Amino acid sequence: MRTEIANVTIVNEGRKAIGSVVINGTKIVEICTDGKEPCRKSDKIIDGSGMYLIPGVIDDHVHFREPGLTHKASILSETRAAAAGGVTSFMEMPNTRPATTTIAALRDKFHRAAKESRINYSFYFGATNDNSHLFNKLNPHRVCGIKLFMGSSTGNMLVDDSNGLDAVFSKANLPIAVHCEDTDIINANAEKYRKRHGEDVDVKFHPLIRSEKACYKSLKKAVALARKHGKKLHILHISTERELALLSGKPMAKKKITAEVTPAHLIFCDKDYETKGAMIKCNPAIKTQSDRDALREALRNGKIDMIGTDHAPHLPEEKMGGALKATSGMPSMQFTLPAMLRMVDEGIFTIEQIVTKMCHAPADYFKIDKRGYIKKGFYADLVLIAPDKQWTVEKGDILSTCGWSPFEGETFNWKVCATWVNGECIYDNGKINDNVRGRALRFLRHGQ
Repeated sequence: MRTEIANVTIVNEGRKAIGSVVINGTKIVEICTDGKEPCRKSDKIIDGSGMYLIPGVIDDHVHFREPGLTHKASILSETRAAAAGGVTSFMEMPNTRPATTTIAALRDKFHRAAKESRINYSFYFGATNDNSHLFNKLNPHRVCGIKLFMGSSTGNMLVDDSNGLDAVFSKANLPIAVHCEDTDIINANAEKYRKRHGEDVDVKFHPLIRSEKACYKSLKKAVALARKHGKKLHILHISTERELALLSGKPMAKKKITAEVTPAHLIFCDKDYETKGAMIKCNPAIKTQSDRDALREALRNGKIDMIGTDHAPHLPEEKMGGALKATSGMPSMQFTLPAMLRMVDEGIFTIEQIVTKMCHAPADYFKIDKRGYIKKGFYADLVLIAPDKQWTVEKGDILSTCGWSPFEGETFNWKVCATWVNGECIYDNGKINDNVRGRALRFLRHGQ
């Protein structure tokens, strides 16, 4: 069936143009701008007057908790939430139960996603001190990357000895996505604040415990290893101004060391702990307003290459407590796009920059086949969004299993009206089409 999205403002490749996009089957078959009309009539015409059409958001950094922790979230629940937020593809992290550190565990995730995921998918393989011999068994066309927890323990995936780190970097045949925080510094800070303030210190001390120094020291080591071995390094959730000195402002295609920032680190700062408390507690910690402003500028000038949510659901009761007891992480996928577009209204970013960093850049970096752009012959992963549609996030809007969001009570001026995945409308003005299934992402590469 031919579907035409007509009279819409198309945002793609750094420009805006009013026109029409025609979908037939899974693909985009026509893009008509400058007054041109489609070559033939469509079976269905959607009037997009006054609205914007962007490529589907590609989220390179999520935690869906399946298997083993589905009381918090599942592939089904979180991909429904993603679709409602304009996210059409995800790459999921390995810290589930069991962790995705074996080939069998990785295959199990792909099997689960094929049955349950409403959007497109891939999964990271988790590095450990002793599993680098498995890297050559990973299919570079299906697996997005290797996740390295460097100096910050998550399950059994902390890689903390020099031989283990050298093995990971020397044998990696895919991009290495790294979480950088130094455990020794964090532990020493935690003990210092525990002695001063008791067993569970106020959450406002979280950015002082998981400090700038802890981030910088770990990242400096990761960058040195990546340069030593000539490997692609993707730095996750940059959180400080100081770390930016280790990055290049070259175009992404010309550098091997790239960086991601989360919406949380772009939107919040340490002053927000007063009102949001542990609901915005995450690792690495949200830090100062100066850090936040530097991250915004780095996203604009190209030192930071893309936006990933680090969507990490926990139950509300797990968020009780302070810096040492409340669990770190927050759900955010469903509301990230409206939150980032609010920053467009505030003059911080342009809508073209948001599309570049959330749609184009992940597709380019990971070499995803025919996604991330509005182009003829590409998969019809599309999002229709309306400006000037003021609404407030209420608890009943939240689709994630955990049932809460740091954005609850926030008012946005942009609303996701419809989302298409592989040409099928998965989300339409509040309704999810549960007949839609995503596809495994395909990467056009042969190792790194």
